[in-house]
Amino acid sequence: MANANTQIDPMHAEEIGHGNSKAAWSMVGVMMVGFVVGCIAFAGHNPTFVYVGCAIVVVGLIVGWIMKKAGFGVNGSRSGDAH
Repeated sequence: MANANTQIDPMHAEEIGHGNSKAAWSMVGVMMVGFVVGCIAFAGHNPTFVYVGCAIVVVGLIVGWIMKKAGFGVNGSRSGDAH
């Protein structure tokens, strides 16, 4: 049985954002498109489009970083009421 006097570590007391923001969702969406393109191209033995899929994944990282800097990240100035 759990002890009723268990204390929560103050370092872990605040809620984690888990990247639930417009920047994170946009980044993941673009990266998923890149993975799908790359996987279909890999299955079709088309190395050119495998590299295109890899490039789309990198573009997704850049999109997420730019949106975070623009204030759409967790606790950003334009992130909305949820954060």
